[in-house]
Amino acid sequence: MPQLAAIGLLIISNLFMTFAWYGHLKNHKTSALWLVILISWGIAFFEYCFQVPANRIGSEKFSLPQLKIIQEVITMVVFAGFSFWYMKVPLKMDYLYASFCLVGAVYFIFRS
Repeated sequence: MPQLAAIGLLIISNLFMTFAWYGHLKNHKTSALWLVILISWGIAFFEYCFQVPANRIGSEKFSLPQLKIIQEVITMVVFAGFSFWYMKVPLKMDYLYASFCLVGAVYFIFRS
């Protein structure tokens, strides 16, 4: 199923993306910025290795706006898990309310 393959690849891609963008904030706050940028670029390479095929496969079954909304929902779910388990940021009720807004976006983009 191309839909599941695309979603699976997007999840993997987002794991890499989240670590590339935010992972350095935990362990490399004092590292040289140029070094952190290079490390992040290296991680982002793997993000793109999953993101590009995910979009190509996903475009067979999803419209472009649907693909984008799927991507954003996955991004928020992955980020919430990353924040809680890796960065030790406590979850708040506002995050749940924001998730309801995302569910609304999914509804509206797929209702036609």
